[in-house]
Amino acid sequence: MADRGLRAPAWLEELVRTGRSPVPWRDVVRFALSLAGPLALVGLLGRLDDPAALGAGVFGTTGALAATLAPQGGPLRTRMRRVAAAGGMGTVGLLAGQAATGEGWQPLLVIGLLSVVAALVSSIDAALSLGALQLLIYAALSSGLQTTLPLHTEIGFFLTGGLWATALVLVQASTEDADPDREAVGAVFTAIGDLLAAVGTPGTDDARRTLTAALNTGYDRVIHSRSTSSGRSRELAELAGLLNAAAPLVEGAVATVRAGVPADPADVAATHALGAAVAARRPLVGDRPAALEDGPSTLRAVRHGVRLVWDLVGDPDERASAAVVRAPLPWRLRARDLLDRTTGNADSRAFAVRLTLCMVVAEVARQRLPIERPYWVLLTVAVVLKPDFGSVFTRAVQRGAGTLLGVLLGSALLAVLPRGGWVVLALALFAAVLPWARNANFGLFSVFQTPLVIMLLDLAAPSPSELVGPRLVDTVIGCAIVLVFGYLLWPQTWRAPLDDALRAAAVALDRFVDAAFHGTPEETRRARRASYRALTELQTQLQRRLAEPPPISTRAAAWYPVIIQLERTSDAVTEAVIAMRAGAEIPPRGQVNVLRRSIRELDDDLRLHRFPDDTEIHAEGVLGPVAREVDAARRLVRAQAPGKH
Repeated sequence: MADRGLRAPAWLEELVRTGRSPVPWRDVVRFALSLAGPLALVGLLGRLDDPAALGAGVFGTTGALAATLAPQGGPLRTRMRRVAAAGGMGTVGLLAGQAATGEGWQPLLVIGLLSVVAALVSSIDAALSLGALQLLIYAALSSGLQTTLPLHTEIGFFLTGGLWATALVLVQASTEDADPDREAVGAVFTAIGDLLAAVGTPGTDDARRTLTAALNTGYDRVIHSRSTSSGRSRELAELAGLLNAAAPLVEGAVATVRAGVPADPADVAATHALGAAVAARRPLVGDRPAALEDGPSTLRAVRHGVRLVWDLVGDPDERASAAVVRAPLPWRLRARDLLDRTTGNADSRAFAVRLTLCMVVAEVARQRLPIERPYWVLLTVAVVLKPDFGSVFTRAVQRGAGTLLGVLLGSALLAVLPRGGWVVLALALFAAVLPWARNANFGLFSVFQTPLVIMLLDLAAPSPSELVGPRLVDTVIGCAIVLVFGYLLWPQTWRAPLDDALRAAAVALDRFVDAAFHGTPEETRRARRASYRALTELQTQLQRRLAEPPPISTRAAAWYPVIIQLERTSDAVTEAVIAMRAGAEIPPRGQVNVLRRSIRELDDDLRLHRFPDDTEIHAEGVLGPVAREVDAARRLVRAQAPGKH
């Protein structure tokens, strides 16, 4: 009992908790080669004593740093989007930072404008959120870091370093078999197929446990990747949707095992094909299994589940017939969606004000306080309050503690290591640790990233060893600015209105369905915008809560599949509207009313935390996909109801 009384609060334990993820050895090698490569080349040429050559190596490493940190798993095209966003917006930051040097109103206006742009752009997707952070970081560096190189030369070596790191990303991708997130989701369907094949054999229990483990791993992988992503990710949303759609198939497979009814070999083959197609991101070959009209109910349930997932993974014939449904949205709708996610979103506007206020206060501190490296305050504020709507409090504490330790470590190494090759070697070692530290804990990541940055900046602009004290002071000032002006002054950041946002999204979805099938085109457009605006605000709340200490983050992670399902449902309604405009039959009013009643009941389920009934919605034509998505959403809510075991 005494030990329990001395334990720290759960949220404080979460701040220092480190994940138990395996060491990503490929990333370890890539980070070390990418970040040490430019400076190692300067050393091999024997030019480490030449300020111009050393400056070139430093800017090459800074460019490599932006491109090296950008990829965080996922398919290659997604990684390359993040690399391009980080490198491109980092370059813009270097250029814009030149206008933020000196004192007066101009630097304040430049920093304020960049902050507004970074905050609004970050709400679009994960790649642009990462790029927005690089925009602020490199603008802060450019505003205070003075070298002997002209600006165009700095930019040239920065881009060269980014290209070097990008080449290593491509090399690493060529050595990897598949995306680990996709492999985890694909393993779920493979495990379902193994369970179906094991019906009536002694291996049934083992296969059932394997499926449970695969489901847990799949959801854990997707939710973890989402929580570490800088913003919304279409790839992760797709994987979460596949896991959601697997629920009826899992239930049917378990019922088949309990009934002892041998599975249809076609279903076993189909689930294995689904697993392989998902893991390798390749289209399915062959026809979707036909619906079963008779036979045991468990086999009909399995076949129904297979057909649901088959539609999502991709049947060539199904995709061909749905080509008109999945036509690109008109540019006006895309433009309105973009405005809804940025200036049309109350949370985005509020965050833009918070970020801008903190960065402007940091700029005032840079100009007015007698500090040795004033850009360090701007850097600290940008990283702690990075534009992704994450937890301010958690990051401020973790970043502050990690940076303080990192400053001590980096300054100590600079005091004992001779400038030159030994510093480059130490930089490579710190770079190699970053991939593991990033997966373990944000504060631990700061512990190892900070010495790397300190050594890099010291090579560009040597500083006396007694600068350790001012570096610590600058870090404390930056964290204090964020906690006061970015957290304490905004009480709405202290609470977790995720439930309210969930209910608002359900209500907006109901109105969208009503307008889509019964309203005028103008009413449909307004309802669609309201639905997607509610979903955007819901995603913003999710991103913020995933980074908070538990129990807030734990609850948010549990509701993530439901949020994804609501997004998929709204997308299905949009596709139905486009199909009807292209000539598809308008569904009967009675079917639409049944669907709306289910959505309203979903709102009641969320509000009252009750169990929905098990009745499935039966709809034909363009209403069919919408009904399937609503069914999936209600099953997920049922799984989250209190007391469900």
